[in-house]
Amino acid sequence: MKRNQNIVALSRDHHFGLLCSWKIKKGMQSKIDFQRIKNYIQHFESHHLRSHFEEEENILFPNSSEEIRKIIENDHAKIRELAESLNHNEDESIFLEFADLLTAHIRFEERVWFPALENTLSEDVWKEIGLALDKIHIAETDDYEDEFWR
Repeated sequence: MKRNQNIVALSRDHHFGLLCSWKIKKGMQSKIDFQRIKNYIQHFESHHLRSHFEEEENILFPNSSEEIRKIIENDHAKIRELAESLNHNEDESIFLEFADLLTAHIRFEERVWFPALENTLSEDVWKEIGLALDKIHIAETDDYEDEFWR
């Protein structure tokens, strides 16, 4: 589906999120050391997800329905909690839980939230969104050095 040009950057971020989930699962299949995968998740959350979530919450939420906003806020909170819980948890099942939730969350945004916005917002609002994102968005890079998934 063609995405509104003003939020293409967020969709590109979603690609990196799906790739993150894939890498976690690939690492688990290969029985990679818990600490290596944990470090990757924490890096991804602090270097990518935090700013992405803030952009969505600060720029897109004001234009979203309360129902959708609550779903996304809940997902963001759960994803943050799972990443934080890695500091106190040695259960590898949390990796799969994190990867599955991140994937489902991204799919919801791409298949439900973004199309809902595209169907309801005016071009003027889209321009404001685009300008706001241009000021703060940093393009994602796949720069994590420990390629445990290979």
